[in-house]
Amino acid sequence: MNTNPTFPETTTFIPGLFAVDEQADYWLRQVTLRMRREIGWLRYARGGGLEPLPPLSDRVQEALDLVRFQQERAQFFAGDTTAVYLTQQIDTPLARSNVPPLRGSFGWVVDQLDLDAPACFLLALALVSSIDGAVGHVIAACLNDHTKTQPTLTLAQRLWDDPTQILFLADPNHPLFKFGLIRQGAEPAQYLDWNQPLRSATSIALQLLSLEESSLPSAAPMTSAEGGKLQTQAHIVARSLAAGPPQALRVVPIIGSKGSGHIDVALRMADVTGRPLTAYSPGKGDDRNTLATLCWLTGRDLFLSEDIVSTFLEVSGRSPGMLLPALNVPINLYLAVSQRSQIPPLPGRHLLPLVTVPEFGYFDRLDTWRRVLASSSETLSPSLIETARRFRFGRETIERVGRRLNGLQSIPTDQQLVSACRSEVGLDISDLAQEVSPRFENERLILPPKQAQQFNEVIRAMRSLTKVHYTWGTAKVWNEGGISVLFAGPPGTGKTMGAEILAIELDLPIYRIDLSQVVNKYIGETEKNLKRLFDAADVSDIILFFDEADAIFGQRTEVKDAHDRYANLEISYLLDRMERFKGLAILATNRKKDLDEAFMRRLRYIIDFPLPDEEERRLIWEQVIPVNVDASELDFDFLARQFRLAGGHIRSIVFNACLQSADSSEDDDRHARLNMDHVIIAVKREYDKLKRAISLEQFGLYAATVEKLERENGTN
Repeated sequence: MNTNPTFPETTTFIPGLFAVDEQADYWLRQVTLRMRREIGWLRYARGGGLEPLPPLSDRVQEALDLVRFQQERAQFFAGDTTAVYLTQQIDTPLARSNVPPLRGSFGWVVDQLDLDAPACFLLALALVSSIDGAVGHVIAACLNDHTKTQPTLTLAQRLWDDPTQILFLADPNHPLFKFGLIRQGAEPAQYLDWNQPLRSATSIALQLLSLEESSLPSAAPMTSAEGGKLQTQAHIVARSLAAGPPQALRVVPIIGSKGSGHIDVALRMADVTGRPLTAYSPGKGDDRNTLATLCWLTGRDLFLSEDIVSTFLEVSGRSPGMLLPALNVPINLYLAVSQRSQIPPLPGRHLLPLVTVPEFGYFDRLDTWRRVLASSSETLSPSLIETARRFRFGRETIERVGRRLNGLQSIPTDQQLVSACRSEVGLDISDLAQEVSPRFENERLILPPKQAQQFNEVIRAMRSLTKVHYTWGTAKVWNEGGISVLFAGPPGTGKTMGAEILAIELDLPIYRIDLSQVVNKYIGETEKNLKRLFDAADVSDIILFFDEADAIFGQRTEVKDAHDRYANLEISYLLDRMERFKGLAILATNRKKDLDEAFMRRLRYIIDFPLPDEEERRLIWEQVIPVNVDASELDFDFLARQFRLAGGHIRSIVFNACLQSADSSEDDDRHARLNMDHVIIAVKREYDKLKRAISLEQFGLYAATVEKLERENGTN
């Protein structure tokens, strides 16, 4: 807009507003002139005399009188001095210059869509309320309703000389509505309401009426991708896009894991097409439909990131097609997705072939880390080598983490590097797994020598993965796979404790899989849950702990019906994902024989957790005593020799004994102690809980304590 004083003052109601585009200026004047003329008639018809605006009247009666006063209204327009002058101005034809209209201007749209005079008038009517703050009250007076300050189809029909011509515009398939220049409501309508406001976004109005290129408030700035070349498929699709301008929405799905570089692929394709690219940023102004229209007006294409796609589908629960702008808007839309189910089902003319984001491998990640942390890379070199394997981020994510670390006042520490990376992971698997806080910081896993050696081998193997995969060269052959371990043994032998100690030793988050949520009775749902679980977990090294693993890793059955067939497919899928999982998977079971043989062959380590022998039991008894408890009265040799219990049961006994001792003790907290009577009673309770028989002779010198307990129980 500008304030050129050579233009007539009747372009808008507020003085000084003029459209630079000559056609926009002409049709805005048509709107203003026709409203002024209508106000004159209404003042006369409602008996307003010299009142500045006509008084409101009964709207029903007014509608009934439209036909009755039709001839009188025409006579007023032909006889009233002001009305005659306004009619002469209205009848002045558009004087078009030989200068072609600028792209995206009002005149350019008229030429592109071949708009007739009524359509031009309706577009100007929708635009005027976006730029003229004074027009609202005039519209309300024309509509005889002080609450209606936005233009409607009813108002257009009243102001235009031939109301029949407006009928052909009241169609959601008219180009004005199909291309998003005018809308009723936030989304494109399936049908139009004569009394609903006609809206044209302010950003679209500025683009249509101004010489200056409209800013795109919902658009994030996009720069050219750094280096790299398009893969063959992407290049072919880009060349097909460059063959000619789009005639309707063309969707280019780009698939890859989160942060893997969708935007880089889109930018390189845009370089081939020669069309600038705009990224949609929700919450900054225009919605995706308005932004798509702006992109068409300015010759741009649109990019929707995987975050926007995922959030929309998860929050709304709607189909992927609902995310798209109107299919008639002729732009190229690059749609970043992480799985095929996010690609909307569209006809071939709208949906182009799938483009895959090139793999961003270990050495790409390492080079990016070294580049973004240039000043710190030498100091952090060993950590970066490990970080590049443990956190399988895309370039965008690494650059974002790097910017945050570079903002520190000093060279980041190894722990700060890991913490910054973990803050980016954001695993969305809370409904399938629960994060576990390891409890055994200062305890060691007590196992027989063979199993203890195997346990230490697992730790060494995880610490050696980076060197073996990427220095020694095993990554490709083994698909950069991690480690899978089976802990098998009776309840209470330390399987869960072993998993938590591994998490502490390796400094890895640990997640316990909730099998009740993963396994679903409906066909195909278990596989979907497993895919979501492993896809999320593959972003970074974590520990997935499958307790009672036989429930999901059980043997495949003879196929008798569709459910058996799908159950076997689920096991096969699980075996495949386990083999490709890049972190540490720990499975625990006390029913080893029930596990599928094919699965057993794929395990890297199988560690049997036997019941502890006497010496191991003694060590367990000593270890589980709380650090602030005096246990000098306990006979550990006797307890270890007489009671063949697993470590979990021993821990439970000591805890129960502490509870009873604390309740009955008269000492203060500084003199907490356990005696044999409390422990013997807790042992008897544990055997009763396990429903395991035990004779009085087994309690030796402490049999009297047990007899007394049984007498009291009998009395009670």
